[in-house]
Amino acid sequence: MNPIEQFQDERRARLQSYAQDSDFSALSRDWLQASMQRQYVYNFDWLGRPIIQYPQDMVAMQELVWRVRPDLIIETGIAHGGSLVLSASLLAMLDMCDAIEAGTVFDPRQSQRKVLGIDIDIRPHNRAAIEAHPMASRIAMVQGSAIASDVVAQVQAFAKDYRRVMVCLDSMHTHAHVLAELEAYAPLVTPGSYCVVFDTFVDDMPPGFFVDRPWDVGDNPKTAVWQWLPSHPEFEIDAEMENRLQVTVAPQGFLRRVS
Repeated sequence: MNPIEQFQDERRARLQSYAQDSDFSALSRDWLQASMQRQYVYNFDWLGRPIIQYPQDMVAMQELVWRVRPDLIIETGIAHGGSLVLSASLLAMLDMCDAIEAGTVFDPRQSQRKVLGIDIDIRPHNRAAIEAHPMASRIAMVQGSAIASDVVAQVQAFAKDYRRVMVCLDSMHTHAHVLAELEAYAPLVTPGSYCVVFDTFVDDMPPGFFVDRPWDVGDNPKTAVWQWLPSHPEFEIDAEMENRLQVTVAPQGFLRRVS
């Protein structure tokens, strides 16, 4: 066995062991809860824009984008725009690598790869900062409810000419809203790509943990995934990603399209 294969085999065995390690999983959940109580998730920027994500989940997105090599990433929820900038920068990385592999000169003006962000309220100062960012040419935005029929139609029309599509759901975290987002946007995900449902961890927190939010245990993105997934066998949960990360806001939320 060559060293690369040996390394990969060792990693697979380690991740499989994590799946059986209830003590390690409990420690990870406890740390997630303690860090959420301290608003740890608000501490980070990506290329100068605040990004409300855990570093582990940022790394996960990098791995998925490299694996899938999408042409379009659709994101519900914009906030300060850090996640849009993260996705745009990862798509720029793909374009640069494609140019190097092809032996051509990289010209960002010719790239077709885009990020499409949707939010019910894109605040003017955030929109201005996103539009002034060096990654702005790769970013498009739609203001409106992600589950409104006119917004869904706009997104579907935008996505129709793209060959590899990834979707990230990270707006309103109630069961009904996420279920409607899954029905609207998961069909746009192409085989081999992912629909990432963020904040499924809400169901793992104590009841009433989010005192000022409409979501809670029993009414959150994870319960929406549980209801939606049995009738959509074209998707499966990528459990290895959760085992790999341990600390993630998206347990059982990395949904891979297999057909």
